[in-house]
Amino acid sequence: MADSQRTLVLLKPDAVQRGLVGAIVTRLENIGLRIAGMKLIQMDDALARRHYADLSGKPFFERLVSFISSAPLVAMVLEGPRAPEVVRKAMGETDPADSPTGSIRGDLGLTIGMNLIHGSDAPETAAREIDLFFEPSELLPYTRDIDRWILE
Repeated sequence: MADSQRTLVLLKPDAVQRGLVGAIVTRLENIGLRIAGMKLIQMDDALARRHYADLSGKPFFERLVSFISSAPLVAMVLEGPRAPEVVRKAMGETDPADSPTGSIRGDLGLTIGMNLIHGSDAPETAAREIDLFFEPSELLPYTRDIDRWILE
């Protein structure tokens, strides 16, 4: 995809446990983003600590590591123009109460600790995070006929 960026999206354990994976994936696909890779995984403690290393000094860090590794999650790589920015807007604010109606967290979330979804905050972060969760061979290049009706 020309001028395309990739981003990592994690549908957290609460999204999986609540049966919201399909609804959230549908929202992201409806925007026009293309799935390059997707898998159901159980994040272990070591991966959780690497993934959230930038938050290691925060008082909520241990709770975050415990939560994200508590049950299966869905890891995805999405592609599209300005993918990290587009996903972050679709997600809404970290606190669902501050998220607008129409956003994933605004419509489906209730608390900061159970906010359903993670998305990389920038292309550079996305590259680092994608490497934590996916081997290059797990990301599939393909074209969709519909892309000509989505992309300029």
